[in-house]
Amino acid sequence: MTEKLKNKILQLGIPKENILFDEYMSNHTSFKVGGPAECYIKIDNTQDLRHILKFAKEHEIPVTVLGNGSNVLVLDKGIKGIVLNIRLNKIEMVNLDGKIFANIGSGIKISVFGHLLLKNEITGFEELSGIPGTIGGAVRMNAGAHGKEFKDIVSTVTCMDYDGNIKQFENEDMHFEYRKSMLKENPYIVLEVHMQFEKGKENEIKQKMEEYAVYRKEKQPIEYPSAGSTFKRGTDFITAKLIDEAGLKGYHIGDAEVSGKHAGFIINKGNATAKDILELIEYVKHKVQEKFNKEIELEIEIMGEK
Repeated sequence: MTEKLKNKILQLGIPKENILFDEYMSNHTSFKVGGPAECYIKIDNTQDLRHILKFAKEHEIPVTVLGNGSNVLVLDKGIKGIVLNIRLNKIEMVNLDGKIFANIGSGIKISVFGHLLLKNEITGFEELSGIPGTIGGAVRMNAGAHGKEFKDIVSTVTCMDYDGNIKQFENEDMHFEYRKSMLKENPYIVLEVHMQFEKGKENEIKQKMEEYAVYRKEKQPIEYPSAGSTFKRGTDFITAKLIDEAGLKGYHIGDAEVSGKHAGFIINKGNATAKDILELIEYVKHKVQEKFNKEIELEIEIMGEK
């Protein structure tokens, strides 16, 4: 990115502390890997988002949208153009005869929202409350845990297209599937998510959340950097089970390792590069294909320059 473009970005009216040039994405992803983004901008409101999208379109600059960086692998050469870190943090909740209607900014962290619901004795989110990431990212990929997915609680989703137009989609418009929504293929940025819950009892909600947290701690390698579950569940097989049966637990390339606790996770033992992780992913896919004749798919999203 030229100095001229950088200066123009600084003059867009976005707070200067929200704009970082040549910012390493390893600072902003749960995998703790990834080269520099040419320009990394924290977006706190829709006005700034609209301004930067217009600017990027006028100057033919590619735009990459990022939430909490928890389900992505950014490559070592980094990301060309502008990376937008969406931090819209609106929270509105209305109680109508025990039905809770929530309007939540896409940048709110799932864990923060889960504890807010607990505090207000609102049930229906316990299973999802331990998922890393933001509300917007979770809706985009229809994240799920313990038999529940975001499609089960989402009423409508408010988005902005890359021309700055705001559109609202009903649940059925989102075409939710396993770890997928129409946002995977269509150029929209999630602004707000409208969800519906019910009043509950604090002790029951807390108990459920604690049970799920203990399960996660026991079954998942949360003590190491990762992007969550690396691979999708198969249509007729459990991917982690096949990886385990292929003898790949603990197999590593550099500091990238197939977790010994849960074979569906690739973890960063300390100094892994994106190249290490990618090579390990391909090795695991090859070995599972070779041994079981099953093709496994990534759940995480790969971003950046090869």
